[in-house]
Amino acid sequence: MKSLVNKTAVVVIAAVCSAHVAFAQYIGQYPSEQKLAAKIVNKANSFNLQDVKLLDSRFKENMQRDGKWLLALDTRRLLHSWRINAGISTNAKAFGGWEALDVELRGHTLGHVMSALAMMYASTGEAAYKNKADSIVRALAECQEVLNQNGYLSAFPQNFIDRVIAGKNVWAPWYTLHKVMAGLTDLYLYAGDKKALDVVEKMSNWAYHKLQGLTPEQLATMERTEFGGMIEVAYNLYAITGNEQDKRLAELFYHHSVLDPLANREDKLARLHANTQIPKIIGEARGYELTGDEKQKTIADFFWQTVIDHHTYATGGNSDNEHFFEPDQLSKHITPITTESCNTYNMLKLTRHLFTWTADVKYADYYEQALYNHILGTQDPETGMVTYFMSFKPGLFKVYNTPDNSFWCCVGTGFENHAKYAESIYYHNDKGVYVNLFIPSVLSWKEKGFKLTQTTKYPDEATTHLTIDQNNMGNTALYIRYPSWATNGAVIKVNGKSVKVTQKPGSYITIDRNWKAGDKIDITYPMALRLVKTNDDAYKAAIAYGPIVLAGDMGTEGITKPAPFAKDQQDLKNYPIPASVISTLNAKDKPVSTWVKQVAGEPLTFETKGVASRDIKLLPYYAIDRQRYVLYWDLK
Repeated sequence: MKSLVNKTAVVVIAAVCSAHVAFAQYIGQYPSEQKLAAKIVNKANSFNLQDVKLLDSRFKENMQRDGKWLLALDTRRLLHSWRINAGISTNAKAFGGWEALDVELRGHTLGHVMSALAMMYASTGEAAYKNKADSIVRALAECQEVLNQNGYLSAFPQNFIDRVIAGKNVWAPWYTLHKVMAGLTDLYLYAGDKKALDVVEKMSNWAYHKLQGLTPEQLATMERTEFGGMIEVAYNLYAITGNEQDKRLAELFYHHSVLDPLANREDKLARLHANTQIPKIIGEARGYELTGDEKQKTIADFFWQTVIDHHTYATGGNSDNEHFFEPDQLSKHITPITTESCNTYNMLKLTRHLFTWTADVKYADYYEQALYNHILGTQDPETGMVTYFMSFKPGLFKVYNTPDNSFWCCVGTGFENHAKYAESIYYHNDKGVYVNLFIPSVLSWKEKGFKLTQTTKYPDEATTHLTIDQNNMGNTALYIRYPSWATNGAVIKVNGKSVKVTQKPGSYITIDRNWKAGDKIDITYPMALRLVKTNDDAYKAAIAYGPIVLAGDMGTEGITKPAPFAKDQQDLKNYPIPASVISTLNAKDKPVSTWVKQVAGEPLTFETKGVASRDIKLLPYYAIDRQRYVLYWDLK
């Protein structure tokens, strides 16, 4: 596999909130049901998904394709293995790939589907998503009751858990249980589904009593097998229930051999499976918010900065063959199986936590980098299918899943990725609103009587427009992100009049005034070409324009079925690279603006000039769909 996780939502009180997609802003639809107050004070808080509506853009198109696929999934087939495990009659047909009846990871997809349905319901208000989720929860509750195993619920027998505790080979049963527990929790938080909370509380109670008597040695043996976000979901339940048992469950999954070095600020990530580790860090971040334990904060801070500085490619992704490698060795890992999509999904979840603690623009800058250059481009615009790896080997292509016979981990996170684009566009403190992303949308801050509309064609155009629709707050600050890449300056106008900008890139431009309905703010960050060099070789680099990484279009030669749709996420490795692919440019030490030129009348389309045997068209990596491409170039 080996990867995965989730969330964002609608029901925790602001104090319990913090950052992540499913726990980063539960600014309480049901505050009376929250038992805990956070032990830290956030510098910024998230808005609920239902407070932000996407307007027309590629983001909204991706979300709509995702929603269509979610509603088309046959619920009977999703539940087939669960019913079989419970001994309940079923005449459905199992899905294939990682959901096949002979695959030990079966059942993980249902958890992601529940999370995605919850987020789609919060994002759109469309009852079809909630209705489908309700039917799934009712069916799972029946399975749990029929199993009658003290709250145990899964698509596989409890013996899988016994095997992993004993150190025997089994494919990640706690990982799968986490997905389901997280999905049920999301349905409670986003949609107020108390039946879902009841089911997941029973699961948590079973898990605690299953593990609480184990020795530290037994726990360490069990934790050698990937266990997903069990720490995170247990802490999230603790926030909702106030049950110390949930907190203790989270602590039982503390993986000393991985987390202790991070607490000591040691980078020992090399050769570790990347996405096995990131959810552990998210869990520690969530724990810090609920306990105030500085050790947990150190783990999250150090891990994030280490991965960004030493293990991250131009797109914001990380890992080669799903693993971290030695720090600062990117140029040696330009391979067919780079940047697993689950990793970036989880890095963005972690980033949301860290941003709320500090309101540091570096987290928002990374979020934009990874969202536009990895997540946005993982979905096939014709079918809605998604990628696993985003290959960097020159001349390869994106491979998408099939509708019925894949169900990889990145398919699961893919359901969620495109349902929650609205989660990080805006944040707030008591004095105003952070505008972190430039995505067409409407923000309605109902508690404060503040509403604004953002219209933009960004990144096709450099200007974004904000219109104040309502303001009952009096003086209100707008904190507008000034991206680190925007080295050509910034132009800000309020109602047509220029505002002096004294801040530097990598900060926030603050405009504080008593806004009136109809006030308009125009924000322009002129974009420029730049090279994003690997951290160990200045002559192996990607090309970017403003925030957008560009890829060389290498055509479709030799791409035949089953690619780009495949049951196996590594099918792309079986396709030879045509001789027509060019990955070397005679551009060493030449300013990139002298040999890359924009194509007239085509936003974000460029061509190389005079540095190869032919000129090469460059497109945003997210716009590369079914053709071969080159992302990293050798500069000679």
